[in-house]
Amino acid sequence: MAKLYFYYSAMNAGKSTTLLQSAHNYEERGMRVLLLTPFIDERSGRGVIGSRIGLERPAFAFTAGDDLLQYVWDQHRAQTVSCVLVDEAQFLTPRQVLQLTLVCDRLGIPVLCYGLRTDFRGEPFEGSKYLLAWADEMVEIKTICRTGKKATMNARIDAAGQRVVAGEQVQIGHNYVALSRREFELDKVSPVSYECPDGFPE
Repeated sequence: MAKLYFYYSAMNAGKSTTLLQSAHNYEERGMRVLLLTPFIDERSGRGVIGSRIGLERPAFAFTAGDDLLQYVWDQHRAQTVSCVLVDEAQFLTPRQVLQLTLVCDRLGIPVLCYGLRTDFRGEPFEGSKYLLAWADEMVEIKTICRTGKKATMNARIDAAGQRVVAGEQVQIGHNYVALSRREFELDKVSPVSYECPDGFPE
């Protein structure tokens, strides 16, 4: 049975590099893959999946209104598709995550999604919420914080190198740094409000 996979990590863990390696592995065996990337992400050029180590590939640039099941089905009817790979999967809509489950369940094509779980305030992305709920398998791609501990959170940094704790969830082009939850200080930036008891250690 084809599965929906969610490969997640903090920033700079090599998600796009891993995706491109997976695509290469399929193609090396003569199998056709479809690569998808959000239209709003143009850091490597619109419709391009690029990694920080210099690898890049063209991909279908999807918008929030695109029907991904219809797209894959049309492509599959024209020429057999062996795997679908989605970069920056946190930007999928809930409807698109559902469409990708149908690619697996009805078309029998595995779907590999790569993305972040949470934003710069520790809030879950919509696409990631549904991937976490519906994926058959979830795989963490690990990276480390400046403290040497495992990084799980994403801090937004402005041009002056200062931490940004307010603003729109999606803002392409900012710098981000991966931090451990302790270093991230979730209680100070999350919209979930809570004040620690007096005298509680910082």
